[in-house]
Amino acid sequence: MQAIAILPMIAGLIWLIRRNHRDAFFDIYVFALLLLPAWCRWSIPGLPDPTLYEAAVLPVAGAFVLRGLKLRGPKKWPFSPMDGLVGGLILLICFSEYQNSGYNEAQNLMFDMFSAGFFPYMLGKGILDSPEMRVKFLRRFTGYLAIVVFFFFYEFRFWYNPYRVIFDPFFPGQGWITTERFGLARCAGPYSHALLAGAIFMIGAHFQVWLHRSDSWEPYFQRLRSKQFSKARIMSFFVGLGLLLTLARGPQIGAVIAFGFVWIGMGKQPAKRLLIAAVLVVVIGVPLVIQGISYASVGRANAADASQETAAYRKELLDHYVDVALQHALLGWGRNGWPKDAGMPSIDNYYLLLALMHGVLASGLFILILVLMMVRSLRDGLRKRRALGKLPSLSFTLAGIFAGLLFAWFTVFLGETAMPIVFLLIGFAERYLNDGGDGTLIAAEPAAKTAELKPQRFEVVLT
Repeated sequence: MQAIAILPMIAGLIWLIRRNHRDAFFDIYVFALLLLPAWCRWSIPGLPDPTLYEAAVLPVAGAFVLRGLKLRGPKKWPFSPMDGLVGGLILLICFSEYQNSGYNEAQNLMFDMFSAGFFPYMLGKGILDSPEMRVKFLRRFTGYLAIVVFFFFYEFRFWYNPYRVIFDPFFPGQGWITTERFGLARCAGPYSHALLAGAIFMIGAHFQVWLHRSDSWEPYFQRLRSKQFSKARIMSFFVGLGLLLTLARGPQIGAVIAFGFVWIGMGKQPAKRLLIAAVLVVVIGVPLVIQGISYASVGRANAADASQETAAYRKELLDHYVDVALQHALLGWGRNGWPKDAGMPSIDNYYLLLALMHGVLASGLFILILVLMMVRSLRDGLRKRRALGKLPSLSFTLAGIFAGLLFAWFTVFLGETAMPIVFLLIGFAERYLNDGGDGTLIAAEPAAKTAELKPQRFEVVLT
């Protein structure tokens, strides 16, 4: 029964025959990534075990390499240092696993890292290469998240993930349980865990803020022709509600941090707002960090409530496992090789987890990639904000998302659907910045006015 995991691959091949690799990317891969469960995996003895979204990416990536990837000519692949950093991180992780666990274990991780890491990065950079393609992707991304919220309603009410009702008969024993906080169900939907769902909705919420502010949705749904029910408002409501229903504090705080960058980009003088934000971080943020460390240092045994116990647990993780990671600092211990403390079954800090599994260098390289994308996006926004006029800056939005993710991965792990989404986002942002960043919005605006596309600037239909 697990063989149905390759159905997205078959659908992708059909789309490639009947249409093209771009349509297969939007209609099959993005659909599988955001609407199909992440945990469903076909266990094949002696071979890599594909998930639904990994099966979906294979034909699209193969067709892109054969049809769309050009190393020469006017539309050649735009090589950049980020290609080397992403490729180096993936190869380092694969080599670490091979050295620590041997080929049999390494082949599965290699398949996962290319299917959930390199291929999404390649497609994000290669396919989302124009304003129209980028807006289409952002709309598809947020539109699918809005659909997921309807599954959240069931999970929130009945404390059971409806995706498991559908897929457990085909993939028994693979589904994740619904967790709780404050006596409420934390919604995860197809993303396995509420923390991962929160990180994904954090990204989608800020995409939707930009789409809303840039008038990139049609004015109304066909059946709701009222200014009180504009399509942008309805989409913003559902995506924002989805973020709340995850009850994932790390990603929700990350969303607030991301909004700080959006706020900077909303001013006519963003450099002054950036200075104000920096002062606020020093005046307010530093004392909050000191207070947070004190709050978490009491130990789980002395915690006053569940929230303080969670904070204390994360502090204990660092106290215990940093020394363990440094013992194998270069290549780590492998995915399952580090000496585990039975009292700390979950590593709720991806940077620490990556250092344990694949070394401090791999963890540092991943942080470097996120920091570089944040800084480059922020720099592009600062340089072009004045020329944008009333147009909202996508560069500030991207900078905020990367800042939010940098914080979120201190509190959650990166895996399942969240991993390919992060690498897809990196590829998306890399191509956007290479093509001129916010300058592409300025160039696209006159064409949009000429084509009479207002109030939406791009005519991209969500199908």
